[in-house]
Amino acid sequence: MTPLLSIRGVKSFYGNIMALKGVDLEVNDGEIVTLIGANGAGKSTLMMTIFGNPRAREGSITFEGRDITDVPSHEIAKLHIAQAPEGRRIFARMTVLENLQMGATVSDPANFEADLKRVCTFFPLLEKRLHQRGGTLSGGEQQMLAIGRALMSRPRLLLLDEPSLGLAPLIAKHIFRTIRELNERERLTVFLVEQNAFHALKLAHRGYVIVNGEITLSGSGKELLNRPEVRAAYLEGGRH
Repeated sequence: MTPLLSIRGVKSFYGNIMALKGVDLEVNDGEIVTLIGANGAGKSTLMMTIFGNPRAREGSITFEGRDITDVPSHEIAKLHIAQAPEGRRIFARMTVLENLQMGATVSDPANFEADLKRVCTFFPLLEKRLHQRGGTLSGGEQQMLAIGRALMSRPRLLLLDEPSLGLAPLIAKHIFRTIRELNERERLTVFLVEQNAFHALKLAHRGYVIVNGEITLSGSGKELLNRPEVRAAYLEGGRH
């Protein structure tokens, strides 16, 4: 089976500092794959490198068999790869509806109403806030909006960077439950970067551990949950 996303030997830099040191990783169609690691390990850098900012200086990134290593970021979005970035990065002065319209710019306008309804089914709170400015939403609502905005592009691959960061446990559980539903109901392929290793590995079909820019472990979510070194580094006291 050809992976939907394949990352081979990717090295990426910030100035002279090598942030990714030859990363190999793949995401198959219909999977949830998670990447866990400590702060500064290279998780968000890998997410951003997939989208071409920063560019991979070595190695290759292929999506649906096409090499996208040097493809401009706006062209990558047109391939139906969508990202809900770390820190949410919604348009604070725009309404919820306008934010969702921004997400739909690479999709067929004829699908807009159906896609809006779909997003509001997954996140009913957004329906009540459609004409409210994004910046006035709670942190949890902003995270729902960031994911909803990504879904409006009808992605084949959804990249989620720290979706539970800074959220109350109840809201985080709702976000994780929605990711599972999207995957089970629609076979949406998800690549998830997450500090909450316990929830991420419970959710994922497969996972990778990144340490100082290098993949050190991989396996099914269940296997990684049971690895003593993973439990010691990422799970002690992490269940909530």
